[in-house]
Amino acid sequence: QVQLQESGGGSVQAGGSLRLSCSASGYPHTRSCMGWFRQVPGKAPEGVAAIYTGEGTTYYTDSVKGRFTISLGNAKNMVYLQMDSLNPEDSAMYYCAADPRPACFWYCSGGYCSWPGGAGYRGQGTQVTVSS
Repeated sequence: QVQLQESGGGSVQAGGSLRLSCSASGYPHTRSCMGWFRQVPGKAPEGVAAIYTGEGTTYYTDSVKGRFTISLGNAKNMVYLQMDSLNPEDSAMYYCAADPRPACFWYCSGGYCSWPGGAGYRGQGTQVTVSS
């Protein structure tokens, strides 16, 4: 049984940093896509960042480029999201997700990225709140 467990959310002031961690258990796919999406009430889920575990190729939504960094742990069952220069617009529930297909199907239009869509697995989420 695949389980994804997030940690590291919390409340910070604008300009601050947080590091989210995701531990994947029972997930056997060594060449697949793992990452983070976020959601605020009343809005569609938004892909934030993803990484292809095969070659380490990374993907980011435009609004976080240069501020967020996604990375893998050595065992590739850990995914991290380092979030710097946070602003109130980053406030959301952040979910770890894993798509077992052998590629990151990362599609963006008009500044909005729809990953992971309906594919794969996801955790329960961790809340990030940024105050101005």
